Amino acid sequence: MTVKSLLPKDLHVVKGEIDPDSQDASRAMAEDQGRTVFFESLNGRKAVGNLFSTREKIAAALGVEPSDFMAMFSDAIDNPVPTKVAKDAPFRKNVLEKDLTKLPICKYYPGDRGRYIASGVVVAERDGKRNVSFHRMLIAGKDRIAIRLVPRHLFTMHKAALEAGEDLKVSICIGARPEVLLSAAVSTDYGKDELEIASAMHKAAFGKPLPVGRTDNGLLVPMADYVIEGRITAETMDEGPFVDITGTYDEVRKQPVIEVDKIWSCDDPVMHLLLPGGNEHFLFMGMPREPMIFKTVRQAVPRVHGVRLTEGGCCWLNGVVSITKNKEGDGVNAIMAAFTGHPSMKNVVVVDADVDIHDDRAVEWAVATRFQADRLVVVKDAAGSSLDPSADGTTCKMGIDATLPLGRDLTLFKKATL
Repeated sequence: MTVKSLLPKDLHVVKGEIDPDSQDASRAMAEDQGRTVFFESLNGRKAVGNLFSTREKIAAALGVEPSDFMAMFSDAIDNPVPTKVAKDAPFRKNVLEKDLTKLPICKYYPGDRGRYIASGVVVAERDGKRNVSFHRMLIAGKDRIAIRLVPRHLFTMHKAALEAGEDLKVSICIGARPEVLLSAAVSTDYGKDELEIASAMHKAAFGKPLPVGRTDNGLLVPMADYVIEGRITAETMDEGPFVDITGTYDEVRKQPVIEVDKIWSCDDPVMHLLLPGGNEHFLFMGMPREPMIFKTVRQAVPRVHGVRLTEGGCCWLNGVVSITKNKEGDGVNAIMAAFTGHPSMKNVVVVDADVDIHDDRAVEWAVATRFQADRLVVVKDAAGSSLDPSADGTTCKMGIDATLPLGRDLTLFKKATL
């Protein structure tokens, strides 16, 4: 179960050698993000970009319709399934030279500090708890990586290891299945195993639990084309600039250094590239948040029909929620609940069930015809996203209730049809 098994038939193939520092790979991916781009030789090895750059591609890899994805994902979060340890993990077929600079890892933008792993998920264990999460990782040498840690679960594990005078053992997996990537981006309770969420999705799609393998440092990891074993140390170094999800350069920070111990790969591996600030980046960060928003809004308003974090808002800062009101005020309650479900969201529009939340023009039409500015919900001095360049410590959030008013003649609000 490797990246090759997930490649579509209509690949756009880039022939010839690609310099990993040239941004040629990024240009090829950015030219048409709907197409999957296969690089025959990036730094001498195979790579692929835009592999899961649409909701349709992700749903197809999971064997479901895009409209059924949220129910599948929500059920997996609520009902995790244990993984199954495979006897022969494909990633253990080859031990590569311990030199990260020889891998098909690229510098995505001219202002980036260097080459970055953007699609890798990090597996770690501490005190009986396992964590699987996305992190951007700067190649800082042949066997050194600077990893961006935000104050969440892996940060907590690393801090506990430091307090005990220890390094934190990790495995970096590149080229994992989409259910693993999606689960790695979920915000769950500390100690909840993201691999078991992925396993529940895998079982729903294929009738069996997610297979995992064990690395030499003792960690159970998902199948992937490349697996890098290492330790997060007490050493820090400058990390960034790096283009993050907003398409803007994030700031430079002191971040921990990973010392690499071993690099594994399957036979004929393909490096999964993820264009920072591109559609695939949006979806893997945003789609896992949508079920969380759905859940919190449904606790406030019983009839919730859909949630979407919009591409124009980087699938992170702007969202749309579809509801049917039982009473006036449900729209405002839905706004507040949506912010609870995704604290990084800055702007949300609530619409009725007759508005297609996947059509930006339809959502704007609802705002234009069903909303008055004196009903704007403004939340000042709230905690928001550190990725928002306009925020200064805190953020100001905005909610638009573009739902139909109850108790009025609704014929004036309905769009004419033929």
